[in-house]
Amino acid sequence: MAYICSIVEKKKSTPLAKKEGKKVVQTPLMKQYYEIKDKHPNAILLFRVGDFYETFSDDAIKASEILGITLTKRANGSASSVELAGFPHHALDTYLPKLVRAGQRVAVCDQLEDPKMTKSIVKRGVTELVTPGVAISDNVLEHKENNFLAAVHLDKNVAGVSFLDISTGEFLTAEGRFEYVDKLLNGFKPKEVLFEKSKRKQFVEKFGDKFYTYGLEDWVFTEDSAHDRLLKHFETKSLKGYGVHNLKYGIVASGAIMHYLDITQHNRIQHITGLSRIEEDKYVWLDKFTIRNLELFGSVNEGGNSLAGVIDKTVSPMGSRLLKRWVALPLKEVKLIEDRLSAVEYFFKYPDLKDELVDFLTPVGDLERLVSKVAVGRVSPREIVQIKNALKAIEPIKHGCEKSDNSTLRSIGDQLNPCLSIRDRIENEIASDPPAQINKGNVICEGVSIELDDLRNIAFSGKDYLNNLVQREIERTGIPSLKISFNNVFGYYIEVRNTHKDKVPQEWIRKQTLVNAERYITEELKEYEAKILGAEEKILSLETQLFNDLVMSLSEYLAAIQLDAGLLAKLDCLLSFSAVAAQNKYVRPVITDDDIIDIKDGRHPVIEKQLPVGEEYVPNDVYLDNEKQQVIIITGPNMAGKSALLRQTALIVLLGQIGCFVPATSAKIGVVDKIFTRVGASDNISAGESTFMVEMNEASSILNNISPKSLILFDELGRGTSTYDGISIAWSIVEYIHENRRAKAKTLFATHYHELNEMERSFDRCKNYNVSVKEVNNKVIFLRKLVRGGSEHSFGIHVARMAGMPKSVVNRANEILAELEGANRKGSLAKPVNDMGKHREGYQMSFFQLDDPVLKQIRDEIANTDINNLTPVEALNKLNEIKKFAGIN
Repeated sequence: MAYICSIVEKKKSTPLAKKEGKKVVQTPLMKQYYEIKDKHPNAILLFRVGDFYETFSDDAIKASEILGITLTKRANGSASSVELAGFPHHALDTYLPKLVRAGQRVAVCDQLEDPKMTKSIVKRGVTELVTPGVAISDNVLEHKENNFLAAVHLDKNVAGVSFLDISTGEFLTAEGRFEYVDKLLNGFKPKEVLFEKSKRKQFVEKFGDKFYTYGLEDWVFTEDSAHDRLLKHFETKSLKGYGVHNLKYGIVASGAIMHYLDITQHNRIQHITGLSRIEEDKYVWLDKFTIRNLELFGSVNEGGNSLAGVIDKTVSPMGSRLLKRWVALPLKEVKLIEDRLSAVEYFFKYPDLKDELVDFLTPVGDLERLVSKVAVGRVSPREIVQIKNALKAIEPIKHGCEKSDNSTLRSIGDQLNPCLSIRDRIENEIASDPPAQINKGNVICEGVSIELDDLRNIAFSGKDYLNNLVQREIERTGIPSLKISFNNVFGYYIEVRNTHKDKVPQEWIRKQTLVNAERYITEELKEYEAKILGAEEKILSLETQLFNDLVMSLSEYLAAIQLDAGLLAKLDCLLSFSAVAAQNKYVRPVITDDDIIDIKDGRHPVIEKQLPVGEEYVPNDVYLDNEKQQVIIITGPNMAGKSALLRQTALIVLLGQIGCFVPATSAKIGVVDKIFTRVGASDNISAGESTFMVEMNEASSILNNISPKSLILFDELGRGTSTYDGISIAWSIVEYIHENRRAKAKTLFATHYHELNEMERSFDRCKNYNVSVKEVNNKVIFLRKLVRGGSEHSFGIHVARMAGMPKSVVNRANEILAELEGANRKGSLAKPVNDMGKHREGYQMSFFQLDDPVLKQIRDEIANTDINNLTPVEALNKLNEIKKFAGIN
């Protein structure tokens, strides 16, 4: 067991203060452990002891549960024991990611000196603090997703936010209202969020509790501290060169991230070469509800697909990550959108160039993260070769882009830098197929170092030397079966079978007796052994030195290679858009600055890919503007496709504004600045919010942030409350959007409230449409076609039948529906409906038309009367008052 190794370090026991409620006597090893653990109380401490990483006490209990390793106990001084769980040090890359993915902070404590070189306890210290937001290991990271660490600095009405992916060096910042920061947090999906300890309650109120968070001391979030930390890292006198100098709160958040890197022992961060500003005015507003409801990055349904999943045809992890960024941040500037669209169209015209670029781009791999490993000193020989291969691929990609007639592609080609000098040096110095680790040897090519070549000759020509020695000794001694072997106990030895031991020369030294043979060593053999073993150690040392020198030289190209990686990722995204457009028959949209959205034969990009084989998606036209058809009220039965129509309209607009072709026969898109959705109904029970409260929160967020260029989608708003309340709220919201002089937002409003069709008569920019159905032999056929005019029926009972509802329930529902529709046609439900009580199945109809103001007043009067404490005279007076309300004399 690993804990046996620690016995070597055990000295006299030392009393220590009470730990976990117990006063115990600690061994020197455990005393050292607790001293280090006290500095990292919130992290699992992996404590290196010999060849194992050990965890103790509560950490051991957690680690054993997460990792599935054995939990034992070890002695901890007199009359005491402590829980223990450990694993071999070489398995760190296997077990560390499991702890981080389980949401644990992990402090890696290594031995800082060779145990052979000290007579006292080995010095140890934390060499790295790994948290979900600062992970670098490939085993922790998702290759197609950024691993962002975020920091949020909260003030009264605004907040600053910063995002850092330490695995790529991307460093971004912004500031604005809480709604804007919340939008960014949901778009960037950080793995860890930092904030001021004292503002935990405010953070949860504004941004929820779904993020993995860590609180820092308040002094970290001060402007002077943050500003100085950033200037120190970038080695500049100001932040003006990064365009962030006016972002007071953003700078504070960014400085907090840099401080966090200090306390987590991430000191080699020269690959963080700049701080970029996320400009609010440059990108479309997508709040967290819209990101969720449109299923941009993940489906709410098990097995469902997302928009990003459909359009991601990238061939590199860095391309996939950038594509998700583009989806989260659609563009608002027509020129930038057109540049992307033109590049995608160019690939349509020249498919040979597209195929050629894809072929060259495929072997590039994740250059972005590989070069970051160079900066942090964790790059392996194989990864160095992968960087070389990526740089070799850049040259033909550069030529291919430069010879194109497209300005975007030419710009990419002009900026690409193959870094020929360092590429050729890697080619000349590193073996073409090196081992994964430097200590395995054979990393450096022949001819790089004369000393290394000489040492290799000594080490690897040993076989010939030993063969010659064996042949010489056989001839000298006359022992034909003599052989030379090696073991770890006494090195090289000569083995002689017992039948020939009388021929052994006197100068041979016997080292071991076996059943059938004896083993000997000689002076010549020991000299050779010292020479060859020394050569192996020197070879490893020299190879390591040469490799590190190369890595240091490669680190000077960090900025250039990072730029290459960004350009290749952009090219990968454009090629992906071209591939998905060709595969799914998308067309280039016309992007304008006006207020018209005109989509012909639009399709839902995700749903059409999930249809059964042979089934075609039914396309639809949608036209919206701010002058004639601003609000479309869509009625129709359940399952007819209203929700899909709403979503596909938003997705087509979004695809167009990220520079992708769209699923339609034609599309004219007047750039929108915000996309809002209020789709579906769900409780937020953990926050004490009902379905209706969730609806109203989302709706109020929309109404408080709309602009003339906004696109709004409402699906079944108001169904979380009573019918009349729902109709009233829905009506008033549509009216507000229509009548708002400063923000005539384009709106699609799907509803079951057929009463809203009346709005078309009073509001000139409000138009009725319905998703058509055909009723044949009392059965409904969904045509899924949007047509002009409102719908009178929802056909909910037909849907219930299709869902397998018991026949008695369906039949009874038809009876009740007929009675209700009949009563409604008479203009009142105030009178009892004949036979309404017959065959009822758990439902009691009301005899009152509760929207009658008189009846409401009577009901309220009765409800507010304390009958138990009412005297007979008071009862008569109350009854008389009620008669007056009803107009009865």
